[in-house]
Amino acid sequence: MVKLALPLAGEQLLRIVVSLVDTFMLSSYCEEAVAGVGLVSQWIFFLQILFNIVAIGSSIVLAQYLGAQRSKDDLNNIAKASAIMVGLLSLVLTVAVFLGTGLLLGCYKLEDSVRSYAKQYFLIFGGAGAVFNAVSLLQSSILRCYGYTRENFIVTLVANFVNVVGNALSLYGWFGLPVFGVAGVAGASLLASMVSCVILGVMIKRRKDVCFNLSKVFAVPRKFFALILKVGIPTAGENLSYNISQIVIMAMISSLGTYAMSAQVYTNTLARFVFVIAIGIGAAVQIKTGYYVGAGESDTAYRKVFRYGLCATCASIILVLLLNLVKGPAVGIFTKNEEIIGMVSKVLIISILLEFGRSLNLIYVGALKGAGDIRFPVLYGMFSNWCIMVLGAWILGIKLGYGIYGCFFGIALDETTRGFVMLLRWKSKRWMTKALV
Repeated sequence: MVKLALPLAGEQLLRIVVSLVDTFMLSSYCEEAVAGVGLVSQWIFFLQILFNIVAIGSSIVLAQYLGAQRSKDDLNNIAKASAIMVGLLSLVLTVAVFLGTGLLLGCYKLEDSVRSYAKQYFLIFGGAGAVFNAVSLLQSSILRCYGYTRENFIVTLVANFVNVVGNALSLYGWFGLPVFGVAGVAGASLLASMVSCVILGVMIKRRKDVCFNLSKVFAVPRKFFALILKVGIPTAGENLSYNISQIVIMAMISSLGTYAMSAQVYTNTLARFVFVIAIGIGAAVQIKTGYYVGAGESDTAYRKVFRYGLCATCASIILVLLLNLVKGPAVGIFTKNEEIIGMVSKVLIISILLEFGRSLNLIYVGALKGAGDIRFPVLYGMFSNWCIMVLGAWILGIKLGYGIYGCFFGIALDETTRGFVMLLRWKSKRWMTKALV
């Protein structure tokens, strides 16, 4: 577990650090750029969730097949089926981004400058980068299933270095270069994604135990497409519902003004440091649970997941309390605006409840998915996202006038109640009847 989880947490930490650096660099450029990029970043994450229909589906199926010691032909067919589906999906979404960005941004009440920055970033990184983002996501998922999490960490390190250097060149005009602004930042993110895709491909080719040979790619039996989609569609459905609900909440906050939008971006950037360990453990739990279930050792998985959950929750609580102790200087890294600093400081207090619930979700939802228990987390997650989070955010934040604080409290209620429900589902052992092999 440590071998799996530590590089995964490190990989996530690198992504968070780069996100923080991106936000810091953009904040030195202008607040409107922060708001615009923060807005479309949620939609880019939405595209990644669609890619995860294939990536998560293939990783869950692959983990159980590896645990059951199935043939190399079966393992390779899973990889080839995933590659076909993720390639087609990324091409469709590229066209959708280029044709629909104007209509999408028209749904928000935005200042003209914020709208312009949002459009630039979304078209370049979300549209032109869709294929590279999708392929690298699949490659990374396959490597993780074979236990190569350290390799993913190395690739993330290189790609993030490319991204940060590209941002600096775009925003600060080093070496006499013109200042490209948000367009340059988006281009740097695109280049980093391309680099990641190439390096991951080389790593997969060099690992002889990784079954990912694309020869005779169109001769894959249909059952593998069906199995991946059977798992992937509902699994990604929970993430999809969550992200759409976050987009709706972002639209609510956008109606409160640019300062509120910037406060949300800064809060989310800082909060990522809190749940980095829980994300690493949760991703490893999903893989390990798949191995155990595929090998017929469900009782072992049952006992160990409780231990992993306790570790993740303790880590999240400690980190969110530490963040609240240093929140003044932390927020001051991004902005000197006293109104925004005040907003973020109060929201971080609410984040104590939010991160407690999020840690439960990351572990127990991951374990249920790894075991093949897909339907329950999806159905309850969709109910909770809309009937607790969105409705609660609207009532508290908009209707009762508590603004961004009410919106975040609605999010915290969703995470916490859903976390306890998933814990009870795992305790019930009903997931033991959902194995794929």
